[in-house]
Amino acid sequence: MTERHDAVFDLLIVGGGINGVGIARDAAGRGLNVALCEKDDLSSGTSWASSKLIHGGLRYLEHYEFRLVRESLAEREVLLHIAPHLVHPLRFILPHVSELRPAWTIRAGLLLYDHLSRRVSLPGSTWLNLNKSPFGAGLKPELRTGFSYFDCQVDDARLVIANARAAAALGAKIMVRTECLGARTVDGIWQADLEDRNTGTRTTVKARALINVAGPWVAQVRDSITGSGVGRPVRLIKGSHIVVPRVHDGEYAFILQNDDGRVIFVIPFEGQYSLIGTTEVEVEGVPENLTISEQEIHYLCRAVARYLRRPPSERDVVWSFAGLRPLFGEDGGSLSEITRDYELNVDLVAGAAPVLTVYGGKLTTYRCLAEQVLARLKPHLPHMKAPWTQRVTLPGGDVAGGDLGGLVQRLVQERNGLPHELLTALVHRHGTLAAEVLGNAQEVQALGIHFGADLYGCEVDYLIEHEWARSADDVLWRHTKTGLRLSKAQHAQVADYLARRFQLALARTTNQ
Repeated sequence: MTERHDAVFDLLIVGGGINGVGIARDAAGRGLNVALCEKDDLSSGTSWASSKLIHGGLRYLEHYEFRLVRESLAEREVLLHIAPHLVHPLRFILPHVSELRPAWTIRAGLLLYDHLSRRVSLPGSTWLNLNKSPFGAGLKPELRTGFSYFDCQVDDARLVIANARAAAALGAKIMVRTECLGARTVDGIWQADLEDRNTGTRTTVKARALINVAGPWVAQVRDSITGSGVGRPVRLIKGSHIVVPRVHDGEYAFILQNDDGRVIFVIPFEGQYSLIGTTEVEVEGVPENLTISEQEIHYLCRAVARYLRRPPSERDVVWSFAGLRPLFGEDGGSLSEITRDYELNVDLVAGAAPVLTVYGGKLTTYRCLAEQVLARLKPHLPHMKAPWTQRVTLPGGDVAGGDLGGLVQRLVQERNGLPHELLTALVHRHGTLAAEVLGNAQEVQALGIHFGADLYGCEVDYLIEHEWARSADDVLWRHTKTGLRLSKAQHAQVADYLARRFQLALARTTNQ
């Protein structure tokens, strides 16, 4: 069954990762009529499988990518202010190993990192005596010298969801589990064939301009649109992470030099865990089920064992995930040397209908990427308004002074019948929207079914109704990270709850 819509959108965006939803939010706020389709859940590709950092990219300085680092550091400051519930300052400790990099080069790099962008919210870098500093407590005693600097930690998937919600509130049409099968131009207008992957229903959507921001699938979507197979070469680099029980006390991270010239992060994660990553493995094509390999687990455990007092073993891994970075560049050369910058290509199909393809990019720079995308399309959509996203908070981010602790305390006073741990978790996931998630609940009994940890029925219902969640994986690993603390039986209970919710919804629709 194929449906047709006569309305013509200004933009159709293909891809619901961070760049896609960032463009949708910006464009909708400029008065454009926007549609976005994503073949799976929002952020289900590359965007949720990151190292969960908003950072300038200290190691990019070795490859002279000064513009990218400067832009990233400026965006770090912006995101701290527009999403304080999702983006948090994080201290990094870099222990020095003399045979890997000279101390003076690290110090010079950190000084450059400090001064490439105006610092407002974060302290500068410092030298440390690790044997005397509390920040050396998790490291082996023979590591005597180190450095401290700041970047930020982020809930990557929730940053995607916040941007999608903002776009929808401004009128954008967000279509999840909706695949773009191809597109053609008719009289200078794009006609895209979309398929709902749940129902099989096909829809034809019209748009004046099309944006391909499909991440690892960018070349596949490009070829289905232009039919030419011509464009930037895309290299798919798998990056994997492991999660283990906490390997050090303290709310700071380690950045560890490896003997292959790369760096490995050890980051506090979800309270009682450490997140360790990442790897770099080139793959051909997008695998159906992307998972970490035994070799990658061994690589990460070996890399951190050189430094940590309590290094994890491969048996300690409680969760792992892998994502694909779609980088542009020719074959050959070191994977670490491939730029993490982005490139925008605009083509006019049949001489009139613009399609803009986004190659590369990183989580930190999504907002300014969106501004540049729309600047490139301005000649084709002259009625769009001026940029606006730099100072406007994302949904849930209007936290007075960025004080999450104060917000939690206010909720505790207002809802003293609810557990403090639950209110803290909801504030860190939803910011000021935590009260909306709770509804009128004043007692635990009013929260609905308790699945375990800090996940209750009222939040699952909220994720379904307001955040496009459809599966247990959506709820447990992207919209929340409660999957880490729930048993297999509790996972199955969440899956059964969602299945029953959608069966009831389908029955109501059928009866109408």
